[in-house]
Amino acid sequence: MTQTLISWLAGLAQAIKVWITRIYYRASNAWAWRSNIYPGPFTDLEIPVGDTCITGRLYNNALGSARPLIVYIHGGGWVIGDLETHHAFCQNLSQASGCSVLALGYRLAPEHPFPAAPDDCLAATHWIARHVAQLGCNNQRLVIAGDSAGGNLTTCTCLELDPASREKVAGEVLIYPATDHYSAGFRSYVERAKGQALTANITIWFWDTYLGDLSAEAPAAARAFPLRSTKLASLPPTLLVTAEKDPLRDEGKAYAEALQAQGVAVNYAHYASAQHGFACSEGPHADFRRFMKQLTDWLSELD
Repeated sequence: MTQTLISWLAGLAQAIKVWITRIYYRASNAWAWRSNIYPGPFTDLEIPVGDTCITGRLYNNALGSARPLIVYIHGGGWVIGDLETHHAFCQNLSQASGCSVLALGYRLAPEHPFPAAPDDCLAATHWIARHVAQLGCNNQRLVIAGDSAGGNLTTCTCLELDPASREKVAGEVLIYPATDHYSAGFRSYVERAKGQALTANITIWFWDTYLGDLSAEAPAAARAFPLRSTKLASLPPTLLVTAEKDPLRDEGKAYAEALQAQGVAVNYAHYASAQHGFACSEGPHADFRRFMKQLTDWLSELD
C-alpha cells in the first residue's frame, strides 16, 4: 500500500512538472516572438501515421514553386514543444526562405514515450513524400529540418526513409541537435551544465522522460542515437549549427565531424556567443538573422 502511494505521488509530480513546463515553454516563445509574427496563411491538416493521425501545419508560400517543401520537426525535448511553440518561428522560416513549410505535431512523452515520436515523424514524412505535389507551392523536393529534439528526429527520420521517399529529400537542417545519450560523456554537459535556459539537468530529464522504462543500452533504443548509426553515409547534404552555451554543443560538433568522415556534404557553423534555443525561441536577434542568412544561402545551393 505504501509503495503504491509513493508510485502514485511520483507519477502525479511528474505530470505536474510536465504540465507547468509546457505552459512556460509556450508562453516564453510567444513572448519572444510577440512583435514578429508574419500574417501569412497557414492551414492545419491531419496526417495519417499508422492507425492514427497527427496534426500538421502548412505555411504556404506562394513564391515557393521553385523551392523545396521544408518539413519542420519542432524541438522541446520530445516532451514540451508543439505546433504553437514554433508557430512564429515557422512563419518567419517560410517568409525568410521563400519555401512552404509543413510543421509536424508528433506525439509527446511521457504520454507517448519512445518510439512514438520517431515512428510518427517517419510515417508522416513517407506520406508527405507521396503527396508533396498537393502540399503548397514547392518543387516536389523535401528538406527535413528540426531543432534540438526535433533535430534528433530529423536525422533519425532521414536515416530510416524508404528509397522512394529518400530520393525526394534534397537536404536536412539540424539546429543544435541531440545526437547521443547524456551517458556518452561529452564535456559540454559539464562545461555548460548551468548558466543558460537549457541546463544539463533539464536535458537529462528530457531523455529519461522520452525513453521511459527503456534503458539507453537496450538494442531497441539504438535508433534514438544517430551518432551511433552505421548508415550515416546515406544522409543527404546537411546544414548543422551548434551553440556555445549548450549541453548539446559537443555532440552536435561530433555529429558534423562523423558525417564529414562518411562523405556527407556538411555545412557546419558554431555560434560562439549563442545559447541553445537562439534560432527558435529568442525572437529575431542578430544570431537568428545570421542563421537565416546561412540557411537561405545553403538552400540556394541545393540541387
